[in-house]
Amino acid sequence: MKKAGIFFGKGYEEIEALTVVDLLRRAGIEIECVAIDNNSTVTGSHGITVEMNKAIKDADFDSYDILICPGGLAGVDNLEACTMLTDKLKEFYDSGKLIAAICAAPRIFGHLGFVEGRKACIYPGMEDELKGAQVVFDKVSHDGNVITSRGMGTSIDFGLEIVATLTDRPTADALGKKIVYL
Repeated sequence: MKKAGIFFGKGYEEIEALTVVDLLRRAGIEIECVAIDNNSTVTGSHGITVEMNKAIKDADFDSYDILICPGGLAGVDNLEACTMLTDKLKEFYDSGKLIAAICAAPRIFGHLGFVEGRKACIYPGMEDELKGAQVVFDKVSHDGNVITSRGMGTSIDFGLEIVATLTDRPTADALGKKIVYL
């Protein structure tokens, strides 16, 4: 069974994070909600508090097939300031393992050099944060082991792309139809 880790910093964008959690679980992919501040709950940018499965200090990164970063500007600031997370993102990127980010979070990938020479997308107006990337304006961009997406309105597309990558396209398409999206 495939397994994902999604990382929550205070101020995360609720829809972007929880849509991915929901879609992966519907597809039978194990996903852990991981608090970068090691608390048992994390509050999003709109005041919604969610219980976490793990504290980052207890996360088994070797068990994850993908690391996922949701947006929300304050949440992204917190994710980028978490050295343990950025170190693990570098390890995953360098080893060819999957990493994914939506909304403002692809800026972390831009700052770490992960999108240089790759297609990538980000929240509108933040394109300069994608250092060296071929910026695209698609709902989702998947280039090599890097998946990026643009914002809350593309959350389902982002989640389905992760499902397709971890399973296969027919599984993602069937899920899209089941939720009356495709």
